[in-house]
Amino acid sequence: MTTPSAAQIRAEFDRIARLSHDDAREARYQTWLLRQVPHACEHALDIGCGTGSLARALATRARHVQAVDFSPAMIRVARERSATHANLEFIEGDFLEFGLPSKHFDCITAVATLHHMPWRPAIERAKELLRDGGRLLIIDLFEKEGLPDFVIAAVAKTIETMNYLGRTDSRELREAWNEHARGDAYLTLSEARRLCRETLPGARFRRHLFWRFSVVWTKASR
Repeated sequence: MTTPSAAQIRAEFDRIARLSHDDAREARYQTWLLRQVPHACEHALDIGCGTGSLARALATRARHVQAVDFSPAMIRVARERSATHANLEFIEGDFLEFGLPSKHFDCITAVATLHHMPWRPAIERAKELLRDGGRLLIIDLFEKEGLPDFVIAAVAKTIETMNYLGRTDSRELREAWNEHARGDAYLTLSEARRLCRETLPGARFRRHLFWRFSVVWTKASR
């Protein structure tokens, strides 16, 4: 499989943004994720914010939220849907390169985002931006490996199908997501665990039903 270029991925997400409402596939994790946000959170950052659903939720927990995405269309839609959130700022740019303040954020989130980036540079960048005692929250997808993963995936697929029977996604939106998915590449669960141990010592790693894993890591205070 040929790895898609950044320009191709951006174009795919621009197309999805023009067709979509907020993605319920990731919104199902918001309640759990918000429980992990530190108390008295002043500054939060959402990486790969898409149409801004999680960023808007974070804005109810943090004094100020910045949300970054490299898709111009995603940022445009996110701004339109967030006009009433005065404490929310959307940034069009590349998380790995955009100028953000070091040791500034109390919480950084990345949901279904890191599989589009090289893990180690992305994690090191997030660690640099977190203040001492700040928390990194990751939810991402993993590739199936071995019989247990395929059995659990079959159960998850059945539940997923039942949950989406009443959905009214357009054919164009389904095609846009399917086209994007063909270029996606994910870590296996064992690879994700290993990288987590190596780059985020002491993190809490958890497997979730719908082909997702989560990481909760708190930066040590010096």
